[in-house]
Amino acid sequence: MAAKVGPDAPLASRDEIDDIEVDAFIQAMARRHGYDFSGYAPASLKRRVQALVQTLEMPHIGELTARVLRDDEMVSQVISRLSVPVSEMFRNPAVFRKLRDEVFPVLASYPQINIWQAGCAHGQEVYSLAILLKEAGLYDRCQIYATDFSDEALARAQEGIFPIRDARLYSENYLAAGGRQTLSDYYHARYDFMKLDARLRERVTFANHNLVCDGVFCEAQLILCRNVLIYFSDALQDRVLGLFRSSLSRGGFLCLGNRESIRFAPSARDFVPLDAELRLYRNAGGTL
Repeated sequence: MAAKVGPDAPLASRDEIDDIEVDAFIQAMARRHGYDFSGYAPASLKRRVQALVQTLEMPHIGELTARVLRDDEMVSQVISRLSVPVSEMFRNPAVFRKLRDEVFPVLASYPQINIWQAGCAHGQEVYSLAILLKEAGLYDRCQIYATDFSDEALARAQEGIFPIRDARLYSENYLAAGGRQTLSDYYHARYDFMKLDARLRERVTFANHNLVCDGVFCEAQLILCRNVLIYFSDALQDRVLGLFRSSLSRGGFLCLGNRESIRFAPSARDFVPLDAELRLYRNAGGTL
């Protein structure tokens, strides 16, 4: 029996209307601007779009869709707010200590070390990595590619400026990660901000790259992509893991976020755990 579509059809709930409007927003972003959010986890994307609508003081998601269709300047603002650029320096210090103690000695065997920080957000983890590589004497042999699909996030990452209120937490994380000096050796404090030493950017290339639709970015011995995959659907997670597998040299390392798991992804078959609890893996396939 066909569903009712006339005046006696049941009214859609507010939640159902939001779902329809989110679908329209996804289509508008893809067809008008080339940003494909269709592979993102639906519930997470819906919450972020709703939060964006509230922040912009719009009456409904349909208004946001109309704006991105007609106002090109609106797009960068939307992208920056949907990219979830939330991080901290040396987040989950045990991961950075593991990298320092077990991964860096392997990387030291390479004459040139390529590292890809995918989804770098505002750059806190990029600078964290650079500091530990300097202390391990490896930084001058490294090329770090820090990518994100938000140009606004990349611009902030390149500045290397963070609120001074976070300095205490960052310093505690640094020491817990096995830092050998004091974090204040790597930044200058002025007013309410800390500016990281420009030398930490000497071996870093910031570039726009969209994990949803772009291809292999570089061949790397280490890829970090922490707490990004949790916002993707299962199919998109598998696609991105396949991208990482193709980008890693054989025996290369993949570091994911502590809320992410590759256990059920078909592309995970080529990854073997170095430390499953810390979400640190090695690539058993890939190129030599």
